[in-house]
Amino acid sequence: MNRRRIAWLVAVAALTVLASASAPAFHAQDAPAVPPAQPGETAQPDTSAVDRILEQQEALITGQRFLYDPAGRRDPFRSLFEPVKVEGSQRPPGAAGMLVAEVDLVGIVKDTAGDLAMVMGSDNKSYFLHVGDAVYDGAVIAIDPRLGTVTFRQKIDDPRIIKPYRDIVKRLVPLGDEESADE
Repeated sequence: MNRRRIAWLVAVAALTVLASASAPAFHAQDAPAVPPAQPGETAQPDTSAVDRILEQQEALITGQRFLYDPAGRRDPFRSLFEPVKVEGSQRPPGAAGMLVAEVDLVGIVKDTAGDLAMVMGSDNKSYFLHVGDAVYDGAVIAIDPRLGTVTFRQKIDDPRIIKPYRDIVKRLVPLGDEESADE
């Protein structure tokens, strides 16, 4: 035989000896005691463990054992492409019933009372918003006519995020078009 086969055989033999030496020995005194059968009767196996497993499987199949409580979170088995339906509450009419993502900034108007943001809603109607006016999931926190921006503070219900809000800036002229307009 060549040296490689001999080395493999020695390694396998050493591992076998090591495994058998480290395994606990099974003694007859450690074996579970089975009561001897009485003459004329057959020994019945203990079926309590099997019965318990069958009961657990039946509870699982009938839905009695596990209960999913979403606690206000999104159902993980629903498609992300389906629109979210809010049950039990209707959105108010007008800009107060629209999400920040549903309004588009159309213009900024200067007024004696302050600056106004002119937005186009998802219903194709125009609305004027002041600083502090609320939309369905946030509010207007700043209007900057010099930069042509309106900042919305959107409420977020995500336990992974430290801040319960995020600031969204809507621009009159998107950044990509602004650079080409300056050239």
